[in-house]
Amino acid sequence: MERGDKIKITYYTDPLCCWSWALEPQWRKLLQAYEGQLEVSYKMGGLLKDWNSFQDPMNVVSKPIQMGPVWMEAKYISGVPIQDSIWIHDAPSSSYPACIAVKSASLQSKWAEEALLQALWEGVMVKGLNIAKPDTIMAIAKNLSSRAPHAFSFHAFQQDFNSPVSRDAFREDLENTRRYKISRFPTLILKNEQGKALQITGYRTYRVLEQALLALSTRNPVNTPVEC
Repeated sequence: MERGDKIKITYYTDPLCCWSWALEPQWRKLLQAYEGQLEVSYKMGGLLKDWNSFQDPMNVVSKPIQMGPVWMEAKYISGVPIQDSIWIHDAPSSSYPACIAVKSASLQSKWAEEALLQALWEGVMVKGLNIAKPDTIMAIAKNLSSRAPHAFSFHAFQQDFNSPVSRDAFREDLENTRRYKISRFPTLILKNEQGKALQITGYRTYRVLEQALLALSTRNPVNTPVEC
């Protein structure tokens, strides 16, 4: 990618998305390699409202115990640690509280948003914590604040988490996700300054992510833009 090229990336994800967690090593490598050239915004997709309304026909998942094999597959393919046994011992009932938590953190800063999303992923994927529970979310947020007190205020987070502002922000993300018919996570929409765009859905290697950026370079414009 040419120096000076700027790419906007809209990242649709969810704290309960195992494939987003599987993508993390590649995603972090990309952010580091193209630091200063990528403008990222996160959209919380609301993967799991509740189990009464959840259906994933692609993976044949409609109840908690069926989610375990999906997480096992993500762990096997990516090699990242994933505690798939949570779906047997303490299955999360919804991803909405964690999504609202991320939007609450975003009210403080972009760094706080990314840091809390990362902490929630680590909590559920690595430690097997049930991030559907507000007490668990608060414990994760408090730990983040203790590690970075000048960058993340736990007190402000508590207030925002319990306010309509964070729910409104999450609602906007849900509406945006539905508007662009995003049904799988992670989904990344990349757009260059000329308005040309590409969409990447699902777990991908670093090479695929980088090739998408290079395809949007000013020297190699995409012929068919994706509406986003």
